[in-house]
Amino acid sequence: MQPWGFWAGGMLLGAAFTRERPVVMPLKHFSCCAFETTNSWLKSSVCSKIVQLLGQNEVDYRQKQVVIVSQDSFYRVLTSEQKSKALKGQFNFDHPDAFDNELIVKTLKEITEGKTVQIPVYDFVSHSRKEETVTVYPADVVLFEGILAFYSQEVRDLFRMKLFVDTDADTRLSRRVLRDISERGRDLEQILSQYITFVKPAFEEFCLPTKKYADVIIPRGADNEVAINLIVQHIQDILNGGLSKRQSNGYLNGYTPPRQRQPSESSSRPH
Repeated sequence: MQPWGFWAGGMLLGAAFTRERPVVMPLKHFSCCAFETTNSWLKSSVCSKIVQLLGQNEVDYRQKQVVIVSQDSFYRVLTSEQKSKALKGQFNFDHPDAFDNELIVKTLKEITEGKTVQIPVYDFVSHSRKEETVTVYPADVVLFEGILAFYSQEVRDLFRMKLFVDTDADTRLSRRVLRDISERGRDLEQILSQYITFVKPAFEEFCLPTKKYADVIIPRGADNEVAINLIVQHIQDILNGGLSKRQSNGYLNGYTPPRQRQPSESSSRPH
């Protein structure tokens, strides 16, 4: 399960997946949603399906109204000792400390201000950031997805909407095995060892407890067509509602801050 989120019409929306976006009104009307899922494959498949159904996958990248930003892009730069452990499958990439939350917050805030940002590209084979970056231009809706998208309160408070994509453990493991073998060249023994040592315990300790922050819980991931279609319709309503009409000479003035935390909501760790 993993959290994920999206930004729409000047708002930032968030969602969570169990491997795991907010709405904010910046200089232009804009929304950000977050998705959190049980694994990275789920978050990517859900967000990709949403973008496809919105017809945004074939739009020029400078003109996209909906963009995806992944938490996986923000893994910290490892020390030589940490990289040595990572190459042996002995580094925990599912721990909250593995992510550069300062850079995540800075990047999302710049997006809300209507700025063009550079997103890091992480190499999961060499366990390092590549020299190149991905340029993300101002958009109306930002879908932020990751396995721990809801864990940090500073990140979580940026999201207008938070969605938690849930699947059963067998599905999470099988998809992880297929991905790591085909895309990352890892052997089955190493994959299962990492799962038992790091992935499953981290999910239970750090990811699953953040489920309580979700505004919407989506069972069965991208296979849940009813839920996906409802989210797509909601985003389409934002895009068509005049909240985030592009202006060639700048952005609309005005800013709506994230919703205020209620007394019943924890301000500390999610568990």
